[in-house]
Amino acid sequence: MTRYLKTAFTLFAISAVCTALCAFVNQITAPLIAANNESDRLLALEAVSAGYTIGEETEGNGESVSYLIPLTDESGELKGYILGLTANGYGGPMDVIASYNPDGSIIAAKMSTNSETPGIGKKAEESWYMEMFTGLGGDSPIPLSKSELSDTDSAAVSGASITFSGVTSALKAGSDYVKSLGGEA
Repeated sequence: MTRYLKTAFTLFAISAVCTALCAFVNQITAPLIAANNESDRLLALEAVSAGYTIGEETEGNGESVSYLIPLTDESGELKGYILGLTANGYGGPMDVIASYNPDGSIIAAKMSTNSETPGIGKKAEESWYMEMFTGLGGDSPIPLSKSELSDTDSAAVSGASITFSGVTSALKAGSDYVKSLGGEA
């Protein structure tokens, strides 16, 4: 019995030391991780801003649009919006940051947080992937299925149908949301 108590106490002590070390490391790294995440977010906003001035963030519709940021020119005239969009992909939730003209057409888009399959679904993180949608959403519809793409683009997204569907549904929801604003911030 004493041997079992000694083993249990040893395992408890090892677990307690490991827990304390993990908590200590977390306390040191959590602020750095948060700062890196915010830096990445600001870089993504800048990447889709098309050189316009990025305004103040406001809450989106609470569904697929998590936030809205107006884009203005030097004179303060509204030129578009940046939206934080959420969708579901193969690996779970995905965050997309996209900018739109007031008519709902896409200026630029960038995949943010996601857990898509490396080599297949992760293609959506590459700039060429999102460039397929530039200019769409206003008068030209956003393709919601691969059959609506050119043969070249369809082949490029092959094997990642769920990721493609998630991205396009998010971009369409963003376009529809911007259109519903009617050009007002």
